[in-house]
Amino acid sequence: MKIDKLRVRPKKAAIPAPCAAEFATMLACWASSNDLGSSGECQKHAVALQTCLRTQGGSKRVPKSAINYHLARFSKQV
Repeated sequence: MKIDKLRVRPKKAAIPAPCAAEFATMLACWASSNDLGSSGECQKHAVALQTCLRTQGGSKRVPKSAINYHLARFSKQV
């Protein structure tokens, strides 16, 4: 018995959006006050978004699963 390919579909996890709340509040402020400038009542929300983005750092990559590699190696023996 020969199995051509064994593969596992990875579970798709939802990636949490960093600083989504700060971004939403800034957009809501812009929509309600029509203030797109940097000086106005929406400035505190813009500053909060900037500080959140600075503290988040770089994107962290999740290591890729090696199960498909091992299944491909195993299929040669079956």
